[in-house]
Amino acid sequence: MTEFAPPATRYFALPSPFPMHRGGVLQQARVAYETWGQLNADASNAILILTGLSPSAHAASSADDPQPGWWEPIIGPGKAIDTDRWFVVCVNHLGSCKGSTGAASIDPETGAAYRLTFPDLSVEDMGEAAYALMQGLGVSQLACLVGCSMGAMAALALLVQHPDFSRSHINACGAARALPFSIAVRSLQREAIRLDPHWQEGQYDDANYPDTGMRLARKLGVITYRSSLEWNGRFGRVRMDEVDTDTPFSAEFVVESYLDGHADRFAHFFDPNCYLYLGRAMDWFDIGEHAIDPHPQVHCEANVVAALSRTRVGKALVLGAITDILFPIPQQEEIAAGLAASGADVRFHAVPSEQGHDAFLVDHERFGALIGAFLKEIV
Repeated sequence: MTEFAPPATRYFALPSPFPMHRGGVLQQARVAYETWGQLNADASNAILILTGLSPSAHAASSADDPQPGWWEPIIGPGKAIDTDRWFVVCVNHLGSCKGSTGAASIDPETGAAYRLTFPDLSVEDMGEAAYALMQGLGVSQLACLVGCSMGAMAALALLVQHPDFSRSHINACGAARALPFSIAVRSLQREAIRLDPHWQEGQYDDANYPDTGMRLARKLGVITYRSSLEWNGRFGRVRMDEVDTDTPFSAEFVVESYLDGHADRFAHFFDPNCYLYLGRAMDWFDIGEHAIDPHPQVHCEANVVAALSRTRVGKALVLGAITDILFPIPQQEEIAAGLAASGADVRFHAVPSEQGHDAFLVDHERFGALIGAFLKEIV
C-alpha cells in the first residue's frame, strides 16, 4: 500500500495521543497540508480549505509544485481566493492516503500498516485535526473556513465544536447529515471493494490488489458526481471508433470509455481501505447529534438547525448545484437555515449549473464569482 503526497506537501504532527470521536486514539498521527500567500502580523487573514473525499492538499500550484491543483482557477493572485490578500491553507483529511494518517499509514505501535485496525473514523475527527493544524500554525481565528462536499461536512462539525474559530464560512455542495440516497450509493461502493477477492479483508498488496472493486466504486461515484443533463450534452449516444468485438458486452459507447478512464486513473491512486473508512464516516455524519437538547426523532431537521444555531460566524455563503443528486439543494437549504438561526448573515445560492455535485470543482465561472464577491466583504 502506498500513500500519495504531492511534492509541496508539508506535515503537521497532531497532539499525541489524538482522541477519536467514536473511541480509540491515534499515536504520532499527522496531517498533510499546503499553503499559499503570507500570514499577516496579527494572523487575521487565514483561510482554511477542507476538501472533498479524494483530493490531496494540492489545491493550487506553487513555486514548490507548479502542477495545477484541484481548485487551480479559484486560488491564486487576483483570483476568487486571492493569495495576494489571504494566507490560504488546504489540509488533506485525517483518514486519507495523501500524506495524512489513515488506514494505509504505519501504526507506530506495530510497525505495520493499520489497515482495518485503524480506529473508527468520523467527520468530527477530520474537523478536529484541521483545527489542531491551524492552532499549530499560530492561527486562533480564521477569516474564513471553506468546506467542499465532505469537507463542507467537516467544516460544520468544526464550527459546532469550536464556534468562535472563524469569522465567516463558505459551504459548497455540502450536507449537514447523510441522507438515504447518498448512503445507499456509498454502501454499493464499499460492497464492490469488499467483494473483490483481492481485497482479502483489507490485507491486499500491490501484487494482489482489488482493482475491480476500486474501478466499480469509482465508476459509481463519478456517475453520481455529475448530472444526466451533462451526460446527455457531453456524450449523447456517440459510439467509440473502435470496439473490442472479441469480448462479449465490451464497452461501445463513448460514455463507457470515459468512465473506464476515470476508473483506471483512480484505482491505484487511492488506497481502498482509506476509501472505505472515509465513505463510512460520511454515512455516519449527522450534525444534529450535536444539538444541546436533541429532538427524540432520529435525523430530525430540527436537530440540524438546533446544532448549527450554536455556531457563531458573522457571515456565511452556502452554495449548491441545482442538478446535484448526491447532495441535493434541500441539504444546502437546511445548512443555510441552521446558520441563519445562529444570527449569521447568510447568503444562499442554488447555482444553475448542469454539472451536478462536481459543479464546485468544474463550474469555476459561477462558483468563483460567488466566492470572490463574498470574500471581498470579509474584513
